[in-house]
Amino acid sequence: MKLIFVSGGVISGLGKGITASSIGRLLESRGLKVSAIKIDPYLNIDAGTMNPFEHGEVYVLDDGGEVDLDLGNYERFMDLHLTRDHNITTGKVYRSVIENERHGDYLGKTVQIIPHITNEIKRRITNVARESGADVVIVELGGTVGDMESMPFLEAARQLGRELGREENVMFIHTTLIPIMGSVGEEKTKPTQHSVKELMSIGIRPDIIVGRCSEPLSESAISKIAMFCDVPEDAVISTPDARSIYEVPLNLEKQGVADYIIDKMKLGPLTTPRDMAQWEDLVSRIVNPKKEVRIALVGKYTALADSYLSHLEAFTHAGAASECKVRIKFIDSDDLTTGDPNEILGDVHGILVPGGFGIRGVEGKIVAAGYARENGIPFLGVCLGFQIATIEFCRNVLGLEKASSTEFDPRTPDPVICIMDEQKGIVDMGATMRLGAQDVFVKEGSMAAELYGSTQISERHRHRYEVNPDYIDRIEAAGWKFTGRSECGTRMEIGELEGHPYYVASQFHPEFKSKPTRPSPLHQGLVDAAIAYMEGRN
Repeated sequence: MKLIFVSGGVISGLGKGITASSIGRLLESRGLKVSAIKIDPYLNIDAGTMNPFEHGEVYVLDDGGEVDLDLGNYERFMDLHLTRDHNITTGKVYRSVIENERHGDYLGKTVQIIPHITNEIKRRITNVARESGADVVIVELGGTVGDMESMPFLEAARQLGRELGREENVMFIHTTLIPIMGSVGEEKTKPTQHSVKELMSIGIRPDIIVGRCSEPLSESAISKIAMFCDVPEDAVISTPDARSIYEVPLNLEKQGVADYIIDKMKLGPLTTPRDMAQWEDLVSRIVNPKKEVRIALVGKYTALADSYLSHLEAFTHAGAASECKVRIKFIDSDDLTTGDPNEILGDVHGILVPGGFGIRGVEGKIVAAGYARENGIPFLGVCLGFQIATIEFCRNVLGLEKASSTEFDPRTPDPVICIMDEQKGIVDMGATMRLGAQDVFVKEGSMAAELYGSTQISERHRHRYEVNPDYIDRIEAAGWKFTGRSECGTRMEIGELEGHPYYVASQFHPEFKSKPTRPSPLHQGLVDAAIAYMEGRN
């Protein structure tokens, strides 16, 4: 069992997740099997009940786990399929320990942070590592060194290093901020020195220090960090701002990070030659596009881009495949209820209406869907966006002026969207929706079947409401065709508008399975349709 712990210091948001993902990508390029764990020190059991403004998007796994968005980076960079067990939270750990105490599992002993909490953390890490069958598991420690909430996890990591062997089985990588001060551009290493000192006071000496800076680190800064933080100079890694996050693995590769890790952890000898050709081609396509389109993202959490991170990455993947830069125009859906849609949406080549919960912003999303339908603008609706497209169609094509969802209007005379039977009576919010990967059966000859290249697909879900079966025949007769359905045939999964160049919506979330070299088919379809729309207008 070999573990790499990635911690962060000085400030949050340094890109620990991208660093961990990039290292995993490099190790995989050498033929190693890699897995990943994200530790979040919050007391929530999972990310499912968090407001996107609080923590960014909620990422959904195949098994229905609602997890931190960094697990999305792991899956994208390392092409993994993770489970809810790969996200460890303080809430999960404490709940297990308290339940064990209630069962009498501790034989009457006083339950304490050490050893009971730390033992539970170690148990969860080692179980995932063992069951994954990976050569090495990368464990990202959420939070910042020095935070009270992170202390039990750091102590558990320290103990694992002692128990498994620091010589070759456990490595610590510490990411820190290297600010540049003043007009002369001096790199300041003191914050890093203090952060490493804090880490060493816990009993952890980092093996590698990753310095985040707006510019590449100078030789003098690297030398100073190595001297005062007690690491070799070739273990001080410079990670300047990149043109794309997908460029980070290539930057780390140039500095020999993978070779350093493989040598120190005795992961060789390796028989597979380094293979980053496909990744290099991906980055080249991202940073050297031949064309550009604008796509409006009409949502209610647009003040925080991370709320829609998987959509943004899916557009990056699709854009790279078509050698196109996809510029996202974030639009607060409420603006469409007061402003002129022509002024707000008139300059875009495509529109995405993503998921969301609650009534706020719904009417603006309906305006966006109607504008795309009436003006022939490529459109993609996802989850709530699928329901929005259905509501808009029923109101303005079928003439059901008060059509709505019972989520927004329990007394609507035309509940074209209603709550699923199994959701009725549920009180708890966390992990109670239709969650995770489900099979979808696609109508042969449909646009969706062409995009997926298959009539049976598996996509991830996160919703409570669905199209009301009582209205399906009327809706389809008017031209909004449900070309994807659940296995039982009663749940509508994909909608396509007849006579429109690209007006597609899905009840599932295709963005969660998009990969750098295998883009989400529905996002790819929107990008390609947006290119055609742009070229047609020009």
